[in-house]
Order: sequence, then structure tokens, then C-alpha cells
Amino acid sequence: MTTLVAAPLMFISHGAPTFAIEPGILGEQLNHIGQNLSDVKAILVVSPHWQTADIEVMTNPQPETIHDFYGFPKPLYELSYPVKGATDVAKKAIDALKQAGFIVQENPTRGLDHGTWVPLMHLLPNGDIPVFQVSMPKGLDPQSAYELGKTLGPLRKEGVMIIASGSMTHNLHDFRQGVGGDLPYVSSFSDWVKQAVQSERLDQLLAYREFAPGAMRAHPTDEHFLPLFIALGARLGDVNLKTIEGGIEYGILSMDSFAWGLNKSIVSNLVEEDIHEGSEI
Repeated sequence: MTTLVAAPLMFISHGAPTFAIEPGILGEQLNHIGQNLSDVKAILVVSPHWQTADIEVMTNPQPETIHDFYGFPKPLYELSYPVKGATDVAKKAIDALKQAGFIVQENPTRGLDHGTWVPLMHLLPNGDIPVFQVSMPKGLDPQSAYELGKTLGPLRKEGVMIIASGSMTHNLHDFRQGVGGDLPYVSSFSDWVKQAVQSERLDQLLAYREFAPGAMRAHPTDEHFLPLFIALGARLGDVNLKTIEGGIEYGILSMDSFAWGLNKSIVSNLVEEDIHEGSEI
């Protein structure tokens, strides 16, 4: 049975793996959202930490927790996120992708990468909603990411929450070097993106390297920003936008995120309510 209201959609900045044990501003807000979700039968996650030649869809009924990172504190490698997969829903995603002309295959053994389980540990710490992933095909760009989102978006009408997990800013060189205080480009880039999303300036967002201040510094490569375009494509005309202020971690990782389709009882308790109504982008 399909739900009458589309399930929520989110772009989540998953930050560094340490986000799992350092929730900060964003973790608390994700937890509040998760406690108030209803009529969500499965969660579809797209993460830059699973990239494949063609699209693959996880059909693993019991996905393992993948610790796909190096050089972080030992406690992170001891964490696990036990959750059921969503095989039946995953196969619906495969059918939708094939009908749209994408080359796609199922992957029955893939586990959850940290771009998925780290934010889910805050959103749904009990792992009580089945989860599956759709890979990001290599060669994706903002326009094709947007088209991918449009293909996946209708699954929301069947109770599938879509999470596009990425990062508002992502410069590994700056992360490794370490900084003293927040670097100015982080907030200027993030502020521009938030204003562009709220004002529905899709053309400028798709050409963000031309229009956004500090774009090349914020994203030397754009795989962590492409999930935003997947989210924009999956909107289904939803104008119920919530901009979630996530703060800045390590001076260079903006944790700002977006959500569409949350009910107002959830939104009223989040930081800096900002519901924007406008035309479809």
C-alpha cells in the first residue's frame, strides 16, 4: 500500500567519520527528526563512498557496517549499525532506473559505507527502518545527478525516504593540514548554497563552480556535493524546505543540511526554522 503523503527527503552533510561519536549541532537535530518520522517503510541512501562504473543497487537483506576510513580513533572501528536491508523496495528502485534508461544491476553483498551509517546512527539509532543504498555512477555531474534524483523521487510516494548523503564543503587537503579557526570560504560557500536552494536558483546551482564563491576550494572534486543535486531532483515539487544549520567542524567542514517534506511538528523544534515556499525547481 502506498502512502498518501510523500516520505521525507534529505541532503545530509555527513562530515568526518568522527561525526558518529561527536554529534555536534547536527546530530541532535537528526535525532529529533528520526524520533518523529512516520509512514516511512524504507530508507534509500546515495553516498559518494560507493561509486561504481554503472549504477548498482544494494539488495543485501542484512548489510554489514563498512569501516571505509583510515587513521581515525579506534572506537570508530568498533561501531556497528545493525539494520535490515530492503530487498523488495530495492528491486523497485532497479525497475525505475531501468525504465529511465540507466544501466543498473543489483548487488546482494554490499554493506553500508560510513556516508550512510554514520548519519543514520543519529537519525535512527535503533536501526528500526530497513535501509538500502544506490551507488553513484562514476562520471556523474550536477545535471546527471539531478536526473538520477528525478528518477528515484517517485519512490517517496511509496513511503521510501531518500537521503542524499554528502558534504556542504569537502576539502581533504585542508582537513589533513588542520586549521586554526573556521576558514572564511566555508561559510561564504555554504551561505551562497543555502540562499540559492531557498531561492530555487537551479541554473546557478547546476553551474555552481561559476557562481558560488570559493567553489574550487570548497570542493576540489565534486563527488561529495553531487548528492545535493540528487536531492534537488527528487523533490517532486515539494516546497516544504527546511534548512538545517549544522555548524562547522574542524574549521573546514560545513555540516549544513536540507530536508523536504518534514511535518511542521518536527520542524518547529529544529534550529532556525526556515520554511520556504516557491515554485518547483
